[in-house]
Amino acid sequence: MSSEEVISRLKSQANRLPNKPGVYIMSNDKDKVIYVGKAKGLKNRVRSYFTPKPANEKVEAILKEIVSIDTTVTITEREALILENTLIKKHNPKFNVLLKDGKSYPYIEVSLNHDYPKFGFHRGKKKSKQSRYFGPYPNVYAVRNTLSNLQKIFLLRNCTDSYYKNRSRPCLQFQIKRCSAPCVGETSLEDYSFNVNQALDYLKGDDKSIIDNFINEMEKASIEQNYERAAFFRDQISNLKVIQSQQYVDGTKKVDADVISLVDQEGMYCLAVLFVRQGKILGSRSIFPSKTRYDSNEDILASSLMQFYLEHDIPSEIIINQSISEKRIIQQALMEAQNRQTKIKDRVVSYRAKWLKISVANAEESLKSKLSSKSSISNQLRDLREALGSKQKLKNLVCFDVSHNMGDKSVAACVRFNEDGFSKKDYRRFNIEGVQPGDDYAAISNAIERHYKRINHEKRNFPDLLIVDGGKGQINTVKKVLKSLAIEDQMIIGIAKGDRRDPKNDRIFIQGHKDPIDMTGRDSAKFLVQSIRDEAHRFAITGHRAKKRKQLLQSDLESIEGMDQVRKRIF
Repeated sequence: MSSEEVISRLKSQANRLPNKPGVYIMSNDKDKVIYVGKAKGLKNRVRSYFTPKPANEKVEAILKEIVSIDTTVTITEREALILENTLIKKHNPKFNVLLKDGKSYPYIEVSLNHDYPKFGFHRGKKKSKQSRYFGPYPNVYAVRNTLSNLQKIFLLRNCTDSYYKNRSRPCLQFQIKRCSAPCVGETSLEDYSFNVNQALDYLKGDDKSIIDNFINEMEKASIEQNYERAAFFRDQISNLKVIQSQQYVDGTKKVDADVISLVDQEGMYCLAVLFVRQGKILGSRSIFPSKTRYDSNEDILASSLMQFYLEHDIPSEIIINQSISEKRIIQQALMEAQNRQTKIKDRVVSYRAKWLKISVANAEESLKSKLSSKSSISNQLRDLREALGSKQKLKNLVCFDVSHNMGDKSVAACVRFNEDGFSKKDYRRFNIEGVQPGDDYAAISNAIERHYKRINHEKRNFPDLLIVDGGKGQINTVKKVLKSLAIEDQMIIGIAKGDRRDPKNDRIFIQGHKDPIDMTGRDSAKFLVQSIRDEAHRFAITGHRAKKRKQLLQSDLESIEGMDQVRKRIF
């Protein structure tokens, strides 16, 4: 069917659509979703794509690829907005803004169902209704730092319940004055509960009441001539004031807010999220949205807000550094999706303006660092292309490695590297079965065959360069596998360890050449290949060790008499 016939058919389909709120999904001839959009009225919105003159460059680019449209009617525009962003996350369409932030954010969990609650690290869904959660924090370091402060000031336990129950004497944490050892009765329930309540106030940002309570306890202990206890509270007040001096806090404004700034430079965008809880800045996280050249700053910010908060909790305020026309509908959609109140603000003063200034500064600094890193990667890829004598740009590289222990429990690993660095979401491991133990050639063949069959099945592009850990033997083995799959034009190189396994002596081979490539003056290119090889090696080893641990655990469980299969599976 010609492109004119496709457009004519889609026009007719658009004319038959209901003019109700909904979502439309556009796909190409490979049945891959290329764009997802939402509309207040589906009929009018979809018809607008097929006017005699395309509305803009983005519409023109979509029309060159589109072959089908699927639609879903919703009751409200808010529902359409939520569904649109859910589908964007699912399909990763090339013409949509994509927020690359797959990580969940860590929290501090307080297990209040225990007489002596534990303050610990938590990531993922909030499972227990008997626990309280504080956060989100931007990274693990911020949580660890806060937990360290809690232990230092309030002497709270951080051990597991099973460890707690089996103590007969205090552990090292008690010796270094980081825990009051409730496990062996070194503190009373009353004193520990007092410290827990103070710690909860600390996490809520109520530092002033903590200091007031500590002063009262210190004075009370002095009157009772309990000078050791008085000295303890004096030291805790001092510790708390030191920590306060290191934090940016507006203690009079107990606001929960995410302060979001979008900045751009040289075609790249950075979204910085500053987490403020109870007036206290917990830290900042920077995200780099993937966009097309047709998207405006407003499009990027609006789409990023929806995608971010469909996966993360919304605070009472969301402060942004530029206005968006869909602010009201986005705000309503987020409240509907999470059943919580929030307000999006783009005009702020006073302390909120200070937070916004900090957020913008973080975004600008992160973007500057990212651009510098990307420039370095670009130079390395260019040097490698020149060293290999390739006319094709190297944008997408994969590397395979195999790990085993004397041929046992072989695991192959594939890591991916692109213009942004290592793409960990594209890493893959392969459990190798049915090959001779210790036969690395057979193992790598097995992994390569499975990987490239999957690429063919999913109709994805092949990598620009395939790297294997090894020399000419591994390259020839890989060539045979690819030839059996009718893949003839894949560029392959191997990196072989040199004398005494010294990285300086590593040699790089390319298919069709007997001798290694002369890498003289190509240190950056050689270092890049070594880095990718080492990452593949690391990923393979961790997979092999995990497989080995699982086997050992299963062996131990099998040796336990009287344990049924159901319990063995649970463990």
